[in-house]
Amino acid sequence: MSKRFLRWVETWIEDNISPGANPDIESHEARTERLTKKLFAEAAAAGFSKFEIEEEQGRVPPLVQASVADSTDFDVDAYILKTQLAMENEDGD
Repeated sequence: MSKRFLRWVETWIEDNISPGANPDIESHEARTERLTKKLFAEAAAAGFSKFEIEEEQGRVPPLVQASVADSTDFDVDAYILKTQLAMENEDGD
């Protein structure tokens, strides 16, 4: 995998795939396929050669799938509560 293409793919995934978004509307497989097609279309528009894109046809979908399947969300309320408790205890626990 070309490093330039890999960096572009990683940036694209970070910018375009929100973890855990719409899990009930679209299956992970369908979302992975849709976003992978979109990624390759945008890669062609970004100036990557047909050879570079074809070379990565097998390696990029697992990266997209891993991001699509990631359901980690940041719980703001838990963070605020833990911060308040840490301030009250003054020991950081």
